[in-house]
Amino acid sequence: MHGASFSQCERRDMGVTHPRYSRAILRTERWKAVRLLAKRRDEWKCVSCGSVDRLEVDHIRPVRNAPERAFDLTNLQTLCSACHSRMTRIEVGMGTPNPARGAWKSAVRDMMPAKHNTGDRNA
Repeated sequence: MHGASFSQCERRDMGVTHPRYSRAILRTERWKAVRLLAKRRDEWKCVSCGSVDRLEVDHIRPVRNAPERAFDLTNLQTLCSACHSRMTRIEVGMGTPNPARGAWKSAVRDMMPAKHNTGDRNA
């Protein structure tokens, strides 16, 4: 929807429609450049779990709440798709994090050999 206002861009999840305020931003050359800077700064790893697979750049303060910070590098973080999806669901009110599950995932991650968190796919 080129030229559409933010409120006209929508995404459907499980039958629920959510406005896509960032859609117009994500299609710009400026976004592509700042996205690359964020991934470089975060060393090409998810800042939440350390994964190097399926990386995305997330707005810490969502564009719907702070459109003036859409291209602000300090408002961006690199996340894997799983962490990004989880955080987005929480932001839109579709779930809250379970502390017990978080503790379990952290314990499992700590038990994994170091090579899984380095990003070296040949290790």
